Amino acid sequence: MGTEEIKKDVNASNWQTDLAYDQWKALPVSGPRPPARYKHAAVVVDEKLYIIGGSRNGRHLSDVQVFDFRNLLWSNIKLKPNSDKFEDSGLQEVLPAISAHNMVKWGNKILLLGGNSKKLSDKIIVWVIDLETHLCGILETSGKVPVARGGQSTTLVGSRLIMFGGEDRSRRLWNDVNILDLETMTWDVVEAMQTPPAPRFDHTAAVHAEHYLLIFGGCSHDSFFNDLHVLDLQTMEWSQPQVQGELVTPRAGHAGITIDENWYIVGGGDNKNGCPETLVLNMSKLVWSVPTSVKHRDALASEGLSVCSVTIDGKKHLVAFGGYNGNYSNEVFVMMPKPRDSLQPKIFQSPAAAAAAASVTAAYALTKIDKLDFKTAELNSKGTENHHYEQDFTIDLETLTEEKSVLELSLSEVKTENSRLGQEIEEVNNTHAELSKELHSVQGQLIAERSRCFKLEAQISELQKKLESVQSIEDEVQALRGQKSALEQDMELASSAQRQGSGGVWRWIAGGGGSDA
Repeated sequence: MGTEEIKKDVNASNWQTDLAYDQWKALPVSGPRPPARYKHAAVVVDEKLYIIGGSRNGRHLSDVQVFDFRNLLWSNIKLKPNSDKFEDSGLQEVLPAISAHNMVKWGNKILLLGGNSKKLSDKIIVWVIDLETHLCGILETSGKVPVARGGQSTTLVGSRLIMFGGEDRSRRLWNDVNILDLETMTWDVVEAMQTPPAPRFDHTAAVHAEHYLLIFGGCSHDSFFNDLHVLDLQTMEWSQPQVQGELVTPRAGHAGITIDENWYIVGGGDNKNGCPETLVLNMSKLVWSVPTSVKHRDALASEGLSVCSVTIDGKKHLVAFGGYNGNYSNEVFVMMPKPRDSLQPKIFQSPAAAAAAASVTAAYALTKIDKLDFKTAELNSKGTENHHYEQDFTIDLETLTEEKSVLELSLSEVKTENSRLGQEIEEVNNTHAELSKELHSVQGQLIAERSRCFKLEAQISELQKKLESVQSIEDEVQALRGQKSALEQDMELASSAQRQGSGGVWRWIAGGGGSDA
């Protein structure tokens, strides 16, 4: 074994000890590397980084590459079809070449959704890869299946996949929200309220507290975004909250990963310049910060890179791969994020929750004071300290006792406030229940009125037809009356002529008889 190989082995085994907080470091990868790429998908499972697909020089890729953090070696996986349909169809590739897709870990499987490929259908296809058997196939889904697209975001929340945005084959941009239930494999479309984000693609998404879906950045065909939008997954309402901290530049093609309540954003750009700063959004306080930056031409200041989190020896690390900034990258970078204090929520915490947190804090403080009282009594009983110390300690004890009284008063006030808020919540719930009943009643009345309106419209239509029929009958009657009048006039003329003819004959007869006499 040569000196160079030994150095690599030492670096491979001790690379974590060389890391400083919030500083990116390229890993000393041993052996061959996969082809450089961007717009791939990545996920970490059991200290292994899985890279699937991507794009390079205008061509989509279909390979599955695996990086092992234990020995810093790359390997690839040969997928096998889980159905005879692939052999019957004559396809050489089990998984089609694809880019701009999403990948999610689900148990011991990996799910692939969407993306750009020449072999996909008009609807979203969900591919599944078993990491134990390396079998690959298509999951059958039903319901309102979304149109095929690329550059969308897909986030796992419990047993649901939430897909937002993207660009379809006709270059139409979307801002719809589609949900796939992984238990029933059924798609549904969310009819969200309030103003949604503008249609976009190549953005990032994250979930906070299993309650809020956050959308950041992305682009349209003529604009790049730096806005932050939040979807409440319980009320399905969009909002655009105000953020604080560092000014964030517009970007697309960036990557994001959450660790606790911090959302790390890496890379991205605007087709002119890459974004060198690594951003962190505290999702509770909604405050942007920049823990570190790289050079503008660094591989981490690229579009279409990926970022994941990996836990090694109990410590979480960020791991980034790939990207394009004029050059394609196949470097593996890691960063150990500095532990950050948990901050109290800014907009995501209700008043009742805040009061409860205050109660817990006060109770914890009282517990600490009780422990101090016990320790004080023990020290006084031993009598091992001098009088000056005892005097000072007595003063401290009196101060702590006063603080204890203040905290007890504060705790009492918090409990009272909690009780008041509980009553208000109960009143609101009762009002909501009454309003719901009234709403159902009004909806029932509306349905009945609609039914009656439909019946009246049908009757009116029938009456209109009858009126038209009556009008035609009246026209016929009028014509018959005219014919009758004309006939009566003819009969009267004929009768008059007959009477005149009959009178002349009788007068002739009568006159003739008179002459003979």
